[in-house]
Amino acid sequence: MQRSCRGLVRFAISNRGFCTSSKGAATDKIVASVLFERLPVVIPKIDPAVYVFQEFSFRWRQQFRRAYPEEFLKKSDTRGKGEYQIDFVPAPRITEADKTNDKRSLQRALDRRLYLLLYGDAYGSPKGQPVWHFPEKVYKSEETLRKCAESALESVIGDLSHTYFVGNAPMGHIAMPPKDNPSFTRFFFKSQVIATSKVDIKSQDFVWVTKDELLEYFPDDREYLTKMIIS
Repeated sequence: MQRSCRGLVRFAISNRGFCTSSKGAATDKIVASVLFERLPVVIPKIDPAVYVFQEFSFRWRQQFRRAYPEEFLKKSDTRGKGEYQIDFVPAPRITEADKTNDKRSLQRALDRRLYLLLYGDAYGSPKGQPVWHFPEKVYKSEETLRKCAESALESVIGDLSHTYFVGNAPMGHIAMPPKDNPSFTRFFFKSQVIATSKVDIKSQDFVWVTKDELLEYFPDDREYLTKMIIS
């Protein structure tokens, strides 16, 4: 996979027409961005249409289920009775972070995927104007784009011990047209929070948002991000 990723970098460079002039002309850049997500903590609520279908399927199967002798069923009811009684109370689906709309907490929207956005300077944004963006780094001399993405995320959260990068290849890319800066291509890599409920973020500001909330931060790229990101 590393070979294929290096090939992708060479392909992107050759097809973006990088300038090698010694006169200081601006060159196109490649930026590795990380879609850092927290997976759902609880099972999402079942859609009403799906629930109706499951109820129908259950009742249909009940018509043809095997009938067990009454004495067999009674034995299963008395086995270990009173010895392993456990009162199970499920945790609330709505947390304090949900009630206060605390978007800096991972303890919100437990049945949804959350994505990390940072507020500050980003490549391609007007100088001196902080913007909301994904963890990112301009590709320079790293062995692969994946290594560049790992470095981008590590600079934000300190270490990668509680992260998992999904694959070596990017999940998508956007070619950014020249505005105040030369044109560049942004490659997206997916990484996930693993075995922790708290991540220390080094940034001017940050939020953990659902897909619907995330799209509000990027109106210009809304259509593309809608297709790329799993809700």
